[in-house]
Amino acid sequence: MLTGAEYRASLADGRRVYADGRQVADVAGHADFVVPIAAAAGGYDRFWKPGDAVNEYLKPPESADALRAHGAMRADQLTHGTFTCLMTLLTAGDRIADVRPQGQAAARKFVAEALRRDIRMVETITDAKGDRALPPAKQSDPDAYLRVVARQADGVIIRGAKLHVSLAAMAHELMVIPTKAMKKDEADYAIACAVPANAPGVKIVSVGAPPHGDLRDSPIGAVRYNPQCFIIFEDVFVPWDRVFLDGETEHAASFAHALGLWLRAGSLAQAANEADAIVGMAQLVAEANGLEKVAHIREKITDMALHATMVRAAYEASMANGQVQPNGAVLPNELYANAGKYLAAAEHGLMLRHLLDIAGGSALTAPSHADFENPETGDLLRKYMATKPEVDGLYRTKLFHAVRDMTVSSYAGYHAIGQLLGGGGLNAQRVVMRGRYDFDRAKQFARDASGLGSNT
Repeated sequence: MLTGAEYRASLADGRRVYADGRQVADVAGHADFVVPIAAAAGGYDRFWKPGDAVNEYLKPPESADALRAHGAMRADQLTHGTFTCLMTLLTAGDRIADVRPQGQAAARKFVAEALRRDIRMVETITDAKGDRALPPAKQSDPDAYLRVVARQADGVIIRGAKLHVSLAAMAHELMVIPTKAMKKDEADYAIACAVPANAPGVKIVSVGAPPHGDLRDSPIGAVRYNPQCFIIFEDVFVPWDRVFLDGETEHAASFAHALGLWLRAGSLAQAANEADAIVGMAQLVAEANGLEKVAHIREKITDMALHATMVRAAYEASMANGQVQPNGAVLPNELYANAGKYLAAAEHGLMLRHLLDIAGGSALTAPSHADFENPETGDLLRKYMATKPEVDGLYRTKLFHAVRDMTVSSYAGYHAIGQLLGGGGLNAQRVVMRGRYDFDRAKQFARDASGLGSNT
């Protein structure tokens, strides 16, 4: 296993990363990446064990209890994303075994090697897509979707781009998978493989900007911000032992579906914790303002608590009703995972609206930490930001900073988009949920309740 220091050193591998229009000479030292790399390095140190040990967080869970215990573990985003990628490969590998057994074997081999090397991996799925009204094979530019441009005795050459990739600049490997189902004439687009981040022809462009200024005023975004990346694959060679799917169009969507399940199950665990945190923040700020007994405040917090409870219930149901796969790992229940993810994303905006309404205008206008440290204004701000003897003015201001960062900051906008679109938009969860819902069972309940008996 790698230590945090060894992980930092591993990023100096010749990868081509760009930020702010320039190539990054030192990825580990670049300002845009300092915080997430520190989090990832901390994850390495946290899970490190001597000898031939394997990262506990990355091990595939082999029972419902192990799956639930894994969900309760906390890890940095890069380590969590790696787990999602490895489980996606194992799950999809089993689903394609009948058509492409060598793909299943390659997936299992790669996962075992990834655990041994203790690498970190990110998923790359969303293509540039060109004209959204046209399928891949009918685009004016055939590279609008990532594709195989040549097949050789020793591997394939791929070309295209992948968008919306979190933390790619600081990962070792890129999991490249099709973004959607493919038709029979789109075999070149049905490609799934693993590509090193430093492979010749790979260019990683970091987009967006982290919180800036005094990071104490952005207590959530400063810790949770994850750089997004636009990845260009410029005739990249991939050897056959890293190719999991090549041309089997009937299984092009298998990887996306597997990834969607693990992404939604993982994000549902995070959403359950976040929903509880938002409820707690609303209660804390209500108490700090002296309004915790006001009827409409209590009602809003009650509604928020109901939402948080249902999200967690869906998460627990997805863990408790998992299914053992041929690879030995337990798969979360797709119905509950998708229903819970939909609920969490669809109601996220209402939760934040309630939080802002409870907090009041100071969520936007509270003084900064620097203002409190100014000898001419600090004591006066502390005095007037206080509400009662047991509520210190600086403490209350810190609460407002957290509310602002959760609801209306640049990080809040970034996070809201991730909540809505991460793992596919709301419609994707509805489609999968409907496909997994047992309508025959529901109809039988209706017949029994209505005294109809059979369906004749």
